[in-house]
Amino acid sequence: MEPRLRLRLYLLTALVLFGFGALLTQLYEFQINKRDYYKALVPGNRQITVREPGIRGTIKDRNGVELARNRRNYEVSFNLEEIHQAYRIQRSEDPTVDVETREDGMPRKATETDIVAILKERVIPVLQPLGLARNFNAEALRVHYKTHGGLVPFSYTTDLDYDQFARFAEHSLELPGVYLNVRPQREYPYKALACHTLGYLRQWSKGDIPEDAAREYGYQYVGDDKGVAGVEATLDDILRGPEGWKKISKNEKGKILGIYDRLDPGVGAEVALTIDAEIQYLLSNILRKAGSASGVVMDVRTGEILAMACVPDYNPNDFIPSISKERNAEYLAAKISPLIDRSISPFVPGSTFKIPTALVGATKGLAGRTYNCSGYVSYGNAKVGCWIAQKGGSHGGLNLPKAIQQSCNPYFMLLARSIGTKEMAAGFGMLGLGEKTGIPLPQESPGLVTGSRNWQRARPNVTATPIDMGFLSIGQGNALATPLQLCAVTACVANGGRYYHPRLVKKAVAKDGTLLVEDVPRLKVDLVKEGMKPADIELVRKGMWMAVNVPGGTAGRVKIPGYEVAAKTGTAQVSKPLDLHNSWTLAFAPYEEPRYAVCMLVENGKSGGKVCGPLVHLLLRGILARDEGKRLPLHPLEPVVGNNDPIEEILLPEDVLASIDVTDEGGETGNEASDAADAAGITPPDPSLVPSPVTPTPTITPEADEEGTVAPRRNPSSPRR
Repeated sequence: MEPRLRLRLYLLTALVLFGFGALLTQLYEFQINKRDYYKALVPGNRQITVREPGIRGTIKDRNGVELARNRRNYEVSFNLEEIHQAYRIQRSEDPTVDVETREDGMPRKATETDIVAILKERVIPVLQPLGLARNFNAEALRVHYKTHGGLVPFSYTTDLDYDQFARFAEHSLELPGVYLNVRPQREYPYKALACHTLGYLRQWSKGDIPEDAAREYGYQYVGDDKGVAGVEATLDDILRGPEGWKKISKNEKGKILGIYDRLDPGVGAEVALTIDAEIQYLLSNILRKAGSASGVVMDVRTGEILAMACVPDYNPNDFIPSISKERNAEYLAAKISPLIDRSISPFVPGSTFKIPTALVGATKGLAGRTYNCSGYVSYGNAKVGCWIAQKGGSHGGLNLPKAIQQSCNPYFMLLARSIGTKEMAAGFGMLGLGEKTGIPLPQESPGLVTGSRNWQRARPNVTATPIDMGFLSIGQGNALATPLQLCAVTACVANGGRYYHPRLVKKAVAKDGTLLVEDVPRLKVDLVKEGMKPADIELVRKGMWMAVNVPGGTAGRVKIPGYEVAAKTGTAQVSKPLDLHNSWTLAFAPYEEPRYAVCMLVENGKSGGKVCGPLVHLLLRGILARDEGKRLPLHPLEPVVGNNDPIEEILLPEDVLASIDVTDEGGETGNEASDAADAAGITPPDPSLVPSPVTPTPTITPEADEEGTVAPRRNPSSPRR
């Protein structure tokens, strides 16, 4: 064949292929992508499918008290595309509005359909005499229509009561594109109680819509609210119920003829937390005696968290279905963020780290050692002092129980020297310090332990030195821990050396009865099997008992008449220039048959014994009284703003102080190591080593603008002015 004819044949073939390709593309566009649009133009009845989100499962405490549930919510929503189509049936042209767009970075003027004008002409006049008209944000409505068209309904109002619902239902058939929905809405009946544990929801957004939604539902897609904090976030997958749908028949004018098929949405799993709502309420009220504080209560026999709270706190109902601009501004402007869960946030632990140091030493066979306190420990030119040296004294020779009772810095720094650098870091890791506990809450911090993997990753070319580990043993230098971590260590001491993973979810059961989360304790390590003698851990327990019950101990204010309680206090300086401190108290009770472990933290408390000690006293006193048969109250809890004012002392009632015969306890001030740290070049923990908590971005309710203001409808019988 001649080249010229061959070229013509190739061109003809390419032209035919191009034509078929263009034809197939247009067929796909008309028959698949725009199928529903053209079906809607055909006179006669048609059917649409509306997605309905699943019903969220309830969250209860260990005794069945509902902490998060659903209430019936009446909502009016608009299908803006359907309203537009109904308008075009009676009008040949749309009202328009001038808008500004950008192309290639340059502003351009454009004209588009004024959906707000259509709404105010077609829909609002019908709603006004029914008392259902509401102000709305016109700009938000325009953006919604431009973005979603008719796929996603625009939520007009969710504040209907039952009478308004019934009144609207009588007239809803007159309004094509206007829907009355009854949907479950999340509710937290006890308001701020356990708010950081429960979390809150965020309304579904454009990014949550799957790509095939337009094809599957074609007309209306209603998504699922999403958990963004607390167990609402971490257990979101099992709390969400299976989706449902309904198929609606409409005539050519858009009026609803009826529902001819539907699949009811399913219910998500029921989650039972280990939290005891009454103990949670008691703890939350006690924490309100401080400006910024956190507390954790655990069952030492199982690792179950019975209560975990902090102040300031918030009301999760503020975020349902969305938070107002004013309320969100209040949260953002707060000097102390109420949205941060301080129970799983890192703080300088101070002398509370003497307890894990003692446990690690006991696993190395060092619990029986005696060390001498001369008032300080030398590391080259640096001297780290004991609190008693500030009074011109020293402790002399000390055994482990006496060192815990007196909270002697030199004893534990010398013990750390005997343990060794690598063994200290490994031992702390065995006790869950420097790593996350695995509790199902977002934003849990691993804390910071000198020499741990997290510490080494951030400082690959730095080797931990003996003075580093000495500061670690007394909770200074590069040391951070969460109240939850320290409560778990306290529980390990109380029960004889068994470290249980902290548990927050007791069980979760699907609607069909399938067990999703089992009620089984999780043992991380048994220190007795790691080389610790039962008699040695008893020395640690005895030291904590002496801190409460023997004169000269640091935790005398924890003492409760009629009960045996053990405790350890701590005070850590967190900012030398600003003279800021954190105060701590760890405790467990009863001493002989322990059930409860407690960790209490007060930010800017000046003394662990005088600030946290009384709070722990009140907490344990209430819990133990309940065990004797007394009832603890339980009511909705209003949130508190909190503050960071310094607290020198929290006073117990005078009759309580008299009954426990509190003497002027000795104890750490938190300042003993500051000068030595400066001399040794040891700086406070680098914030870059520990991720900062990230506050989720909530959905903010759009405010009504001027264009969306609905003027009251004039009564026809009233005279014109």
